[in-house]
Amino acid sequence: MNKIKRIAIWSGPRNLSTALMRSFGNRNDFEVIDEPFYAAYLKETGIKHPMYEEIIDSQTSDPDVICELCKNGPVGKPYQYQKHMTHHMLKKFNRDFIFSLTNIFLIRKPELVLKSFKKKHSDYGLEDLGFKQQFELFELVKHRLGIVPPVIDSEDLMKNPKKTLKNLCSIIGIGFSESMLSWKPGSKPYDGIWGSHWYKEINKSDRFRKITSFDRTPIKPYRMSFKELDIIKEADRYYQHLSKIRINLD
Repeated sequence: MNKIKRIAIWSGPRNLSTALMRSFGNRNDFEVIDEPFYAAYLKETGIKHPMYEEIIDSQTSDPDVICELCKNGPVGKPYQYQKHMTHHMLKKFNRDFIFSLTNIFLIRKPELVLKSFKKKHSDYGLEDLGFKQQFELFELVKHRLGIVPPVIDSEDLMKNPKKTLKNLCSIIGIGFSESMLSWKPGSKPYDGIWGSHWYKEINKSDRFRKITSFDRTPIKPYRMSFKELDIIKEADRYYQHLSKIRINLD
């Protein structure tokens, strides 16, 4: 198929990235790739995530092969959605393929990311949350292509998914579809094998969840370790820079 539009979403973990993947994946004119660099990241770093061996066996771990797949891989529909984790994109991996894509950056407040992330991970640092890498990739795209790529905040997706998605679709030059607002619960054929471990909550959903008291209640500093406070302080520098230019709901 000619003139495939390949859209890459760059986010850290616990950013509603899988919900956004469900939204685009529910359109009949999109194909989806779920975290294509996951195995390459694990193999290169040796970090033992849950299902480490299964993930490495499930997809290629050669970053050059993945780059070519993301840039020129076969697609049977007009659009392709690529879900990328920013911390998977190690500096030694070739990044030239990124400049052929329509890049979008999905952000979330550091304290909310950490609150969710620490439920599943006991050993982590700033690098595991992807904030610094996201900012660096944003700056790379901006300077190389001479454009400011769109930024959306997960809180806006929860507050007003229709308005946020309509604005985003307009900016990237595709039509909005009402099918993006809800989906059937359960796993999807495009899910990575890790979905059986990480996607249990999203698989119960059928739409973007509304903001709850959990989201509005900040973490109380006295309940946090010095490590957590330092991580949030550093991550917030990157988040605030991108938040200032995010797509708003006006």
